Amino acid sequence: MPLPTVLMTDVVRSSQQGDSHGGAYLINLEDGSFEQVLDWNTTDIDWQGRGMGRGLRGICFVDNEIYIAASNELFVFDLQFQILRSHTNPYLHHCHEICYDGQRYIYLSATSFDSVLRFDTHKGVYDIAWWVHPVTKRAGAKQVRVLGIKPYDPNGKMGPEQADTLHINNVSMHDGAVHFSGLKMGVFLRMAGNDLQPIAGVGATTHNCQVSESGILLNSTGNDAAVLQDTKGTVLKSFAYPRYDDSDLTNTNIPGDFARQAFGRGLCVFEEDGLVIAGSSPGTVTAFDLTTCERVRSVQVTNDLRNAPHGLEVWPF
Repeated sequence: MPLPTVLMTDVVRSSQQGDSHGGAYLINLEDGSFEQVLDWNTTDIDWQGRGMGRGLRGICFVDNEIYIAASNELFVFDLQFQILRSHTNPYLHHCHEICYDGQRYIYLSATSFDSVLRFDTHKGVYDIAWWVHPVTKRAGAKQVRVLGIKPYDPNGKMGPEQADTLHINNVSMHDGAVHFSGLKMGVFLRMAGNDLQPIAGVGATTHNCQVSESGILLNSTGNDAAVLQDTKGTVLKSFAYPRYDDSDLTNTNIPGDFARQAFGRGLCVFEEDGLVIAGSSPGTVTAFDLTTCERVRSVQVTNDLRNAPHGLEVWPF
């Protein structure tokens, strides 16, 4: 089977944005070709007030439309990547990942408000949100602190204060249920109604947690690898990101910068062909063999160290 084409968005992880602000790319993993289909600097999109220095993020495909999140806004594109409409919400801030339930709803990680928002694609509105926060529960004779969840109206004024105490940075679907985690949580959770069920312990530097047929798949960003682990946190397989000689990269010497190579984010699984597809800095997408962990194909769209993949999905069209 030929390798798939993927859609990748990227952000600029830099203290100095410069001229490049990222965008979106269609990447053909079979022949290594790629095309930039959205340019963050394009003049026909007014990014002012839209998290304009922070690139594009999570991706969903709904019928023949492409939903891509920016920091504070959900954009809808046609198949030629022309903007059809966009949707904002007061509680959508510092959005990271999004996911589609395959029927009607898109779920968005609203990182700044420790929330998960739901968007109704039929009505074009945000209809409910959930605030995730620590609560005290009794366990026998003891009281313990756990994470709880509280629904709220994202169109009202009774939602949470902006805090980012958990840094919720991923949201995914499995068996009809929403799953999510965050950098400050240490746990991968399943949302069942208004209850949270722990699925697995995860490290403090993870992105893109998701349930796969083989276990829990995630970007272990602090370890420069995507990993497959069990529910106890034991690493079963590790997929190391490519690294480059510094002489082959640009913008590597910005004082006080936090851009670095092999920063991993963006992850999708193509299990019918036995592939794990992961993104890493700078601007690299790599297909790994799920069985052997070997790199099958790696494509780099830029050597600018500041450009980090963010959203990554197999192109279905």
